[in-house]
Amino acid sequence: MALNTTTFHNVINNELTSTTRTRHAINPATRQPNPEVPLSTAADLDRAVTAARQAFSKWSRTSVDERRAAAHAFADRLEAHTKDLVALLTQEQGKPLAQATIEVGMAVQWARELSGLVLPETVLEDTDSRQVIQRYVPLGVCAAIVPWNFPVLLAVGKIIPAVYTGNTVLVKPSPFTPYCGLKLAELATQCFPPGVVQALSGGDDLGPMITEHPGIDKISFTGSCATGRRVMASCAKSLKRLTLELGGNDPVIICEDVDIDAIVPKIGTLSFLCSGQICMVIKRLYIHESIYAEFRDKLIAYIQTLKSGPGTEADVFFGPVQNSMQYDKANDLLNAIKADGLKTISISGNSRPGAAAGYFIPPTIVDNPPDSSRVVQEEPFAPILPVLKWADEDEVVRRANASEYGLAASVWSRDFARARRMADRLEAGSVYVNSHFECAPWAPFGGVKMSGVGTEWGVNGLLGYCNSQTLWLHKG
Repeated sequence: MALNTTTFHNVINNELTSTTRTRHAINPATRQPNPEVPLSTAADLDRAVTAARQAFSKWSRTSVDERRAAAHAFADRLEAHTKDLVALLTQEQGKPLAQATIEVGMAVQWARELSGLVLPETVLEDTDSRQVIQRYVPLGVCAAIVPWNFPVLLAVGKIIPAVYTGNTVLVKPSPFTPYCGLKLAELATQCFPPGVVQALSGGDDLGPMITEHPGIDKISFTGSCATGRRVMASCAKSLKRLTLELGGNDPVIICEDVDIDAIVPKIGTLSFLCSGQICMVIKRLYIHESIYAEFRDKLIAYIQTLKSGPGTEADVFFGPVQNSMQYDKANDLLNAIKADGLKTISISGNSRPGAAAGYFIPPTIVDNPPDSSRVVQEEPFAPILPVLKWADEDEVVRRANASEYGLAASVWSRDFARARRMADRLEAGSVYVNSHFECAPWAPFGGVKMSGVGTEWGVNGLLGYCNSQTLWLHKG
């Protein structure tokens, strides 16, 4: 049976509920309104938290096998409705259907594999008279605040760790992309008991209501550094646990010995996926001066082959940026680049003329700007890429680290020992050699410096949804 993607509800205690007032988001490819969604109030939040707390008392006592079975059933529902979710994701987020298909497929994989991890239980002492054990127990009610760039994968990547470790979870999708998040919770009603997985749609006021709510024990937030600071300050009032996955300004160092023709398509793709709206795509490209001109020109030639247009069209790579706020920020950055007299190469490429109706930003290369320029210091979150020259190994590592961000970084070289030596000095939560933007459900993901607090995924990510508990067991 097809998933209904025309009518949207909150999910509270496994019931589909509506609100007196509604709102709608915008299709970024057309700037036309998407369907109406609930506009949740404090009373709706109170009802959801009450249901979650009631459900927690029973769900936290279920076995790991029971929770794993429910998570796998949820993965099966996602997989069965892949086609509907992919179409809805492109409609609300703007990313091309091919990239939306990858995201939904990853969400299915994450749901299955995260729930296959095993939490450690460590026997610290075991004698004839006493046993001391460290184990991990669930926190309580968790809230998943999901961003607009990956609204399916990042929702599932928070839901499963929360419920698999015995918590209940309330999902708050971004106001820009509320649709898939609500449908994920609707599918979850078929797999989890009432109150275990819920979702509320709302405006900009819903996030602060959630972070302030005394009945919520943990916040998992993915979004901007500025909002992350506010989330952290709000959580401090009640000492809520929190995980923050924030922005990135990922540096990539290209050494002079690389096979240029082999890696240019990889670098081009990894710089501009989702029109640059991924925290872990390449944001600063440092190319050795001896190959700079050749590499830059071949990179431009590759990008020119990529099609721009609405994500529903065949073979599109560049969709729109997701919303008017991000569109305005990207244009402001482009205006600053122009005002500073920096050299840019705007790439029309294989674009669709009618795409101007949506929030489309032309892919832009900024040619060797100064390190002090905004385009180097800031995270564009748009298809705007500075490419820079380097000559000295120590200098380029220092420049790569000269950022308040520290999410991901990479080094590309045929000399693996050299690349590893440079990679070991990079300040980032994920560091790659001869690749970039790799992730897996079994590997921890998070940033350092202003890029976040804590990690998601992997066993370490699961522990973020738990309290450590030490059992002192006297046998006498």
